[in-house]
Formats: sequence, structure tokens, C-alpha cells
Amino acid sequence: MSAQTQGASTAPARSRSRLGTWFDHHVYSLVASVGRMLRKPWATALTIGVMAVAIALPLGLWAALGNVERFTGTVQESRQISLFLKTDVAVARARALTEELRGRSDVAAIELRTPEQGMEELRRSSGLGDAISAVDGNPLPSLLIVSPKGDETLLADSLSHLPEVDVVQHDAAWRQRLDSWLRFGIRLAWVLGVLLGLGALLVVGNTVRLDIQSRREEITVLQQLGATDGFIRRPFLYLGASYGVVAGALALALLTAAEHALRAPLHDLARSYGSQFSLQGFDLPYAVAITVASGLLGWLGAGFVTGHHLRQNRPTA
Repeated sequence: MSAQTQGASTAPARSRSRLGTWFDHHVYSLVASVGRMLRKPWATALTIGVMAVAIALPLGLWAALGNVERFTGTVQESRQISLFLKTDVAVARARALTEELRGRSDVAAIELRTPEQGMEELRRSSGLGDAISAVDGNPLPSLLIVSPKGDETLLADSLSHLPEVDVVQHDAAWRQRLDSWLRFGIRLAWVLGVLLGLGALLVVGNTVRLDIQSRREEITVLQQLGATDGFIRRPFLYLGASYGVVAGALALALLTAAEHALRAPLHDLARSYGSQFSLQGFDLPYAVAITVASGLLGWLGAGFVTGHHLRQNRPTA
């Protein structure tokens, strides 16, 4: 066999060997980081607990805002305009008016509720079915529910001049207050998320810094032997990521426990208002995203501290 053939056959082997070594070190770094966490259970529990609370607070506020929006109705629903037609307007004319308004450029959607539908809904929701059935005739008018496409105030003013319309119900002030509160809550959740996320990052960084200090001599020996910064940094990165992943999972567990504690009394409260509302937590994709983001947060904190240490303690030639 020629030298060229031998060189060609050993090149892939060396490549596989380097790849295997790289993979083995990643696995070793991950296992070693988990082992260091388990060897210090009290310190690990404190670090993970602080991180979990810092992650859970903005997530809990975000989930609460989402449930409040579901309970009170979406902003689009709160913009809806209710048109109560005059009682002498026939259902056929109400349907024709519905089609006319549906063609307007400032109307996004429109729904017609006939007097019969209104009476049936009243009978179901009020609990006075027998008393309502005893009433002669149907005193309810036709109702048009209009969803605006643009400025709902201008649309409501325009619709109030229709000859078939008796009453226009549109609480613009309530809608604006709801919208403002929701925007404020979302902004507050973002601010808390950034501040508490920074706090969690600092907690991980300080924990990793203490671990670096305890292994200072080992790091110095590795640097003198020619180990790269990536090789030295890798175990600490996995340590920070492990803290983050476990803290994210614990934060989700805390929020799930809070949801279960509040679900029954809130369901009873909603049922007293004739609503079937129930709390909605984080589904699986969101839970996975939160856990991954928490791990990335821990990875970044560990990387920042480790990189700073390596830059400040490079061996002199």
C-alpha cells in the first residue's frame, strides 16, 4: 500500500477521533456539572429556588393577564357595537339591513340576533324560563352586533342615525380603559421579566464564580498545558445551563400548583355569573420554550463569568 493511500485512509480516522473526543468531552462536561450540583444539595437548592422565583413572577403575571383578557373578553369584542332595532322592524328588514351594513368598508363583521334567539338566550341564562314562557308575545327587538374595522366611535355615531335603529350601545370609555390596563400589564410583565431575568443571570454567574474559585489551581494547570478557553469553559457552561433548566422546570411547577389552587374557587365564582370560564396555563410548546430559555439564561451567565475569569488570568509566556 502506498504512502498516499495510507494517508487518505488515516485522515477520516483522525477526523472521527477528533469528533469523538469533542463529543465525549461534551458528555463528560454535562455529567460532571450535574454531579457538582448533586454534591452541594443545599447550595444548589438555594440557587435554583431563587432563579425559579425570579422566572415564575413575570410568567405568572403574563399568564394572569392572558386569563383576565379571556375572562373580560378580547379587545376586539369590547369594541363591538350593539344596535337594538325598533320593535316594529320586521326580521326580514333586519336581515336586509344586516347585508347592507356588511358591505360597508368600516364594518369588519356583523351578526344578527332575532327576537326569538334573544328570548331563547334569556330563558337559558336567567333561570326564569317558566315566567318568560308565561309572557304573551315577544317584546324583544332584533339586535345587530357590529365589529368595527376602524374608529368605533365614528361608526357608532353613523349607525345611530339609521331610521331602523332605536338604541346604540357602545361603551368606548370602558373599552379604552380595558385596553390601557392590558397594555400597562403587558409592559409591566416585560419590565419585570427583564429585571428578574437579569437577577437570575447574576445568581447563576455568582454561583459559577464560586465554583471557578474552588477550581482555580485546576484551571491554571489546564492553561499551562495548552488547553483552549473553550475546553476550560465548557463544564461551567453546562453547569449554568443545568441550573437554568431545572429552575425553569421548577418555575413551571410552581405556576401549575398555583393554578390548581385557584382553579376551583375561580370556577365557582365564574359559575355564579353564568360563565364556564376556567384558568388556562402554559401548554406544552410554551413550557418547552420557557425551559429552554431558562437554560439559555444560565448558559449566558456562566459564559460571561467564565470568559471574564479566563481573560483576567491568562498564563504569561
